[in-house]
Amino acid sequence: MVSTVLMVAAGGATGAMARYGVGLFMAQTVAASLPLGVIAVNILGSFVMGAFASFAATRDMLHLSPLVMTGFLGGFTTFSAFSLEAVTLFEKGQINHALLYVALSVLGSIGALILAAIMARMIWA
Repeated sequence: MVSTVLMVAAGGATGAMARYGVGLFMAQTVAASLPLGVIAVNILGSFVMGAFASFAATRDMLHLSPLVMTGFLGGFTTFSAFSLEAVTLFEKGQINHALLYVALSVLGSIGALILAAIMARMIWA
């Protein structure tokens, strides 16, 4: 149990540093009105999540999931975990659940952020 927690912590720290690095790189090299650093890590993280999930399952390496999937990719981008869950529901034939999951996650997260920002402005303004 302790070794698993340490794997998650090490992966998470490394993933967060990688995310920060990608964000800095994108901000310094690409002038854009979109948050390209966030978009880049979300897409890249989702790609790596899909590749690693398939690789680990076929190579009997699922024991590395706490380090790579939960830790590194969780620190790099939580969007990768969201993408994996959505695709897993879809692959299980639970199309309605997958669509609901995506809609609730995206709209709920954006709504929660807006609500929190409004409340914070009311409290701390």
